[in-house]
Amino acid sequence: MDLAPGALAGPLLMLLSYVGLGWIAAQRLKLDPRPIATLLVYLIAPFTIFRALMNGGSTPNYLLLTLALFILSSLMALIVHRLTRHRFGEQEAALLAFSSGTGNTGYFGLPIAFILLPPEGVTLYLFCMLGINIYEFTVGFYLSARGRFSVRESLIKISRLPLIYTFLLALLLSSLNIMPPAEVMRALEVFPATYTLLGMMIIGMTLSQVTFAAWDTRFVASCVGLRYLLWPLVMLAAVLLLQWLGPLSPGLGMAMLLLGVVPMASNVVVVAMELGIQPQKGALAVLVSTLLAPLLIPLYLGFMLYLTGLS
Repeated sequence: MDLAPGALAGPLLMLLSYVGLGWIAAQRLKLDPRPIATLLVYLIAPFTIFRALMNGGSTPNYLLLTLALFILSSLMALIVHRLTRHRFGEQEAALLAFSSGTGNTGYFGLPIAFILLPPEGVTLYLFCMLGINIYEFTVGFYLSARGRFSVRESLIKISRLPLIYTFLLALLLSSLNIMPPAEVMRALEVFPATYTLLGMMIIGMTLSQVTFAAWDTRFVASCVGLRYLLWPLVMLAAVLLLQWLGPLSPGLGMAMLLLGVVPMASNVVVVAMELGIQPQKGALAVLVSTLLAPLLIPLYLGFMLYLTGLS
C-alpha cells in the first residue's frame, strides 16, 4: 500500500478543493445546501453504498462490525460527557460528547476508502460506518439534545435513514447469490464521484457562514483533540487486540484505522444549531479538523500501518 506523501496527499487536497468550491458556491451564488443534502441522503448516498456493497460481497456476519462500532461510539461519547460536563457548560459538554462518538466517515472517509481499500475492504468499512451512523441517531441524539428526543422519535429517525434499507437489500441479494445486471452496475459508476463532490461541497457550504469572532480555543482544541488523539489511539488499540486474539484480515484492519483518522463530522454543526449554541463554534472545530486532515491522515496511517504490520 502506497502511503507516500504524494500518493494520499494529492487526493486529500482535491477533497479540500471541493470544500472550497462549496464555500464559493454558497458565498457567490447564494446556494442553499439543504436541497443538495436531501438529494445526497435519500438518493446519491444509497446508490453509492449499494454499489460498493454488491462489489464487496456482503454477509450477515458483517453486522457484528456494525454492532461493535455502535457500542464503541456510544461508550466513548458517554465517557466524554461524564468527564466534561463539569468543565464545560451543559450544552457544550453535550456537543463535545456527540462529536467524540462520530466522525466524517461518509463524505470524507468513504472517498479515501475507495482509494485505499479493495472492494471487500470498502464493504467492511461501510458496515463499520453504519454502526457510527446509528449511534448518531440514537445515543448521539440523546446526549446532544439532553433527552429532548423520545424513544419513539429516535426510532422514527432511524426508520427514515435510507442507509438501513440499502444495507438490508444488499444483504438479501448477496444471501440469494443475486447480482444486479452488469448494465445496472455500470450505470451506478457515476454515483461515487457525485457523492464525493457534492458531499465535500456541502461541508464548504455549511462553513461559509463561519466567523472567527466566535473562536473558542478551549472548545476547538477539545473537539480536535478528541478526534485526532482519542480515536486514533482507540482504533490502533482495537486492531492490535484483534491481531493478538487471532488472524485479522488486512482489509478490516485498514478500515478500522481509517475510521480513526477522519476529521470531525459535519453533523456537529447541525447539532450545534439544534442545541441553540452558536453554530460557529462547532463549525470552526469542524473547519480546523478538516484543514488538518491532509497533513495528519498520511502521517497517522503510515505510522499505524507500520505498528500493526499491515503496510
